[in-house]
Amino acid sequence: MKSDFDSSDAREAISFPGWRGALEASGLDAETRRGHEEAILAVLRVCKQRRAPLSVWLIREYLAEVERVDARGAGRAREALRWFYRSASQSVSPPAGDVVRERGRASVPLPAAMDQGETEWERMLVTAVRRKGLLWRTEQTYRAWAARFASFVAPRSPFGADGTDVAAFLTRLAAVEGVRPATQRQALNALVFLMQEALGRQVERMEFRRSTRGRRVPTVLSREECGRVFEGMTGTSRLMAELMYGSGLRLMELLRLRVHHLDLERGQLRVLAGKGDKDRVTVLPGSLVGRLREHVGRLRKLFTQDRKDALPGVWMPEGLARKYPQAGASWQWQWLFPSRETSVDPVSGLRRRHHVNDVTFQNAIRRAAQTAGLDKRVTPHVLRHSFATHLLEGGTDIRTVQDLLGHERLETTQIYLHVMRKPGLGVRSPLDGA
Repeated sequence: MKSDFDSSDAREAISFPGWRGALEASGLDAETRRGHEEAILAVLRVCKQRRAPLSVWLIREYLAEVERVDARGAGRAREALRWFYRSASQSVSPPAGDVVRERGRASVPLPAAMDQGETEWERMLVTAVRRKGLLWRTEQTYRAWAARFASFVAPRSPFGADGTDVAAFLTRLAAVEGVRPATQRQALNALVFLMQEALGRQVERMEFRRSTRGRRVPTVLSREECGRVFEGMTGTSRLMAELMYGSGLRLMELLRLRVHHLDLERGQLRVLAGKGDKDRVTVLPGSLVGRLREHVGRLRKLFTQDRKDALPGVWMPEGLARKYPQAGASWQWQWLFPSRETSVDPVSGLRRRHHVNDVTFQNAIRRAAQTAGLDKRVTPHVLRHSFATHLLEGGTDIRTVQDLLGHERLETTQIYLHVMRKPGLGVRSPLDGA
């Protein structure tokens, strides 16, 4: 497999932003081009999930994983990625300004600096997003919606689009694709940002069909089922799952916890910049305090080693990074649940330690639920649903539960009243007798 991709440095980032145009002009037949495009997009999605640039090392690892599942598909993927690698090697190298100088030597090219977009409107969107200091995930989401909108208005360009086109696109999402209200709101926010902030075109009030969704009751585990799930997990993943359930955290709130968010003495957990960029304080399970102390002790050793290795500090929000440039290398700001391996920051291009990958934790929960033999569809968010429901069943008033969950509206919290073990006033089924 190594002979397919000859490189002196297998971990060197591969930059080929114009690969689509090169593929179109390659002279390959239409079916082969489609196959190559699908394979290239698949490996680029893996790069996005791992927050790492494309490299020969990652390509080899990806192909080995595909071959274990589908040997025939691996052959097609290898042909596509071989074309990509050779074409990238023959393309013009990025200007020297796109390479970061770190510790006196050339480091990995900046992924974000290299990926400015392939069209003028996309470059303007990228510039606007980064000028506003939006998160990397937000940038990727906005660019994805903008690309879908560009395909919708084609052959016209987004430069020629207006509010009527945006409304038509949003209507299609609801009427044809049947997306959820939250998905449609996300698309609306992305396209309004594209039109107004990036392209400088004011969007007036729009009339479009809004997505509707009937009330859905959440999936909730019993206390016994929660225990069975935890028994199927070990180490840090079990500690994370129990903390998520015991404190009612959202997934990203859990992953983005820093050392100073813990208040072990007072039994509190601070959630900073949660959903809606809001802070709150929630309960910290007393049964986890001892294990959290041990966990933090292990983190001290990892932190000391990272400093000895002169690793850049952990990622910091843009405002804090400007105000306190050394904060990322301080103990208090370290991730409470760091990843085992370092990875390349998609924005700065620096190799640093990030928090645990969300997909890794989701898979751990899913496997534990399967091991426990549960018939329910269990995701990390089910633990948060169970936290709220069990508090209400235990007599906690709904306003307190609302505060602990960080819900803006009481109506959002009230949904858990419908999945309590004895909803309403403890009504008994007539089948159970008088």
